[in-house]
Amino acid sequence: MGIKDIDISNVTYYDLNNQINIPVNNKIPLEKDKEALQAFLKENVEPNTKRFSSLEERFKFLIENDYIEKEFVEKYDFEFIKKLYAYLEDQHFEFQSFMAAYKFFNQYALKTNDGNYYLETYEDKIAMNALYMANGDEGLAMRLADELIHQRYQPATPTFLNVGRKHRGEFVSCFLLQPTDDMNSIGRCINSALQLSKIGGGVGITLNNLRGAGAPIKGIENAASGVVPVMKLLEDSFSYSNQLGQRQGAGVVYLSVFHPDIIEFLATKRENADEKVRMKTLSLGVIVPDKFYELVQQDADMYLFEPYDVEKEYGVPFSYVDITKEYDNLVNNPKIHKKKIKARELEEEISKLQQESGYPYIVNIDTMNRANPVDGKIIMSNLCSEIAQIQRPSKINDLQEYEVLGSDISCNLGSTNIVNLMASPDFGKSVETMMRALTFVSDQGNAKVVPSIYEGNKLSHSVGLGAMGLHAFLAKNHIQYGSPESIEFTNVYFMLLNYWTLVASNKIAKERQETFFEFEKSAYADGSYFDKYINQDWGPTSDRVKELFAGIFIPTKEDWAQLKENVMRDGLYNAYRMAVAPTGSISYVGNTTASLQPIIQKVEERQEGKIGKVYYPAAYLSTDTMPYYKSAYDLDMRKMIDVYAAAQEHVDQSISITLYFKSTIAEGLYPWKDGRTDKMTTRDLSIIRNYAWHKGIKSLYYVRTYTDDGSEAFSVNECESCSI
Repeated sequence: MGIKDIDISNVTYYDLNNQINIPVNNKIPLEKDKEALQAFLKENVEPNTKRFSSLEERFKFLIENDYIEKEFVEKYDFEFIKKLYAYLEDQHFEFQSFMAAYKFFNQYALKTNDGNYYLETYEDKIAMNALYMANGDEGLAMRLADELIHQRYQPATPTFLNVGRKHRGEFVSCFLLQPTDDMNSIGRCINSALQLSKIGGGVGITLNNLRGAGAPIKGIENAASGVVPVMKLLEDSFSYSNQLGQRQGAGVVYLSVFHPDIIEFLATKRENADEKVRMKTLSLGVIVPDKFYELVQQDADMYLFEPYDVEKEYGVPFSYVDITKEYDNLVNNPKIHKKKIKARELEEEISKLQQESGYPYIVNIDTMNRANPVDGKIIMSNLCSEIAQIQRPSKINDLQEYEVLGSDISCNLGSTNIVNLMASPDFGKSVETMMRALTFVSDQGNAKVVPSIYEGNKLSHSVGLGAMGLHAFLAKNHIQYGSPESIEFTNVYFMLLNYWTLVASNKIAKERQETFFEFEKSAYADGSYFDKYINQDWGPTSDRVKELFAGIFIPTKEDWAQLKENVMRDGLYNAYRMAVAPTGSISYVGNTTASLQPIIQKVEERQEGKIGKVYYPAAYLSTDTMPYYKSAYDLDMRKMIDVYAAAQEHVDQSISITLYFKSTIAEGLYPWKDGRTDKMTTRDLSIIRNYAWHKGIKSLYYVRTYTDDGSEAFSVNECESCSI
């Protein structure tokens, strides 16, 4: 028998799992999840896992049959590999839920080419990741194995899935590109999107630099077609380049609210849009400078500026002009063509579309750049809106060659599991180990098919260490999500992550005698980045949070001053160190809640292909923790934003934030609803977006709406590169 021969009608684990959704004496029968897990391991995994007489035989089989690369294995004495495996076996790892095991074996474990037998256990996958990312360093391999088997660290899906495999995709999941305003650059960008999608990445593209519809071309008025036809080309490209038919390619396009095509851009997501322009699968994001919020507050007119004219006047692409700073000059410059609209009308259009489709994402670009410690300009974000790094434009000639090679972005991510990292015997050592693993993946970046991506990665060595399981940690410790204690905990946790990622990056720079490109121009080099940590104590203040961090080193102002001195002297290897992604399915495997977000349901219901519904009880769900697991849909979004803002204070890039609303809003949830309709309105969305901006939130992902009939109002095209 093999996996494909399993008769679903003869297994018990689906039925057992589904019984979780049937209350017994008004209680959730959580024990059924454990029963489903044991049944799955017994009925599915054990009979269909290929066995070997020895570890040597297993590795010999995998190498000879081209399942794994031999090169990384040969960096170690085989006796050490045996020692590593013995250590992993001694940890007695157990999956904590049916969903964890189900996800791992279905979507992560290596299988035979015919898909009939598993070739990996969880311990095998951990060994593969540890050996590969340690690159021959036995000490690091053991430390990594320790972090991974205790689930303190979880690499992003592309890394976790692909390391060591002979036939694989890239280790990074996400890429950012920018075309400039000429056909060569647009053509090269579309080709790059095709190539990156093929190797398994989600692609973010800013169309901000492209001239608007009706702009002149070579002096001929009304010649330009604008951004919408380019969006159509990109959507078709992602649909075509679909990773061997396994899943659709995924992309997002960004446009400034001050671009002349912004109304047409947003209209492509309307349900009633003409099929010629409607974007069914392409995601949309808008770039919002501070000036827009100001004009909305004033209920003023706003002007949209022609990028072609702006570039002629300023000598740089439209994205690189500070709209907030230059707005009045742009308005008063007669050489720049402009359109006039009402700021609040555009604000309402954004809210209407978010209510209807979940899009667009929001990038508060001035907030990003004010907090950016690296010299240069951030102009956009990625498919999940957590990446905030500088880019430099390229110049492409008629032969599609780079006359000027700029730098674009690849996102190399991993997550700390908050519950487990808080229980680490050495928090700082754990984070350093994670940073070394991420840095290795960054150093292996091989996207040469897009030279600007390769160049950006080579110069910056950027990584993005994030976190998942915040709600799980809070519930486990009987703390309400959004309470002052939850905000204080989040603040201290991310301060610690920031501190230890800086320590690690500084160590790597010192060891290698190498820093990221133009380190000397950064706020790290002149020491100004550290001022807020030296001038203020960021440690816990309440007794409850002090209790949570008992036994964990909390850096003092003096520790930060010492770190400042070390960094100014020896530099940093990584230009960017932190970013918080949505995490997707890896949180199931890690038995925790996704990212920093509140749970959606105490028992989550997922549609799993043709199999039907599978149920996942929230991690650590019990009679004791039940009151602390309030759904995101029942939570005041301002409280959630407060939690995220506490983390954002310390995260050098951004955090992916999803907003949750019910179409009928509970009485008393939002004070501005009193005496008005209880239905969700565009005004609600506008207030929350403005609140997020005031709190220093850099970006907002999509908006989810829960309808009165108990379903989501629409589906969004999530990036499957991170969440399979």
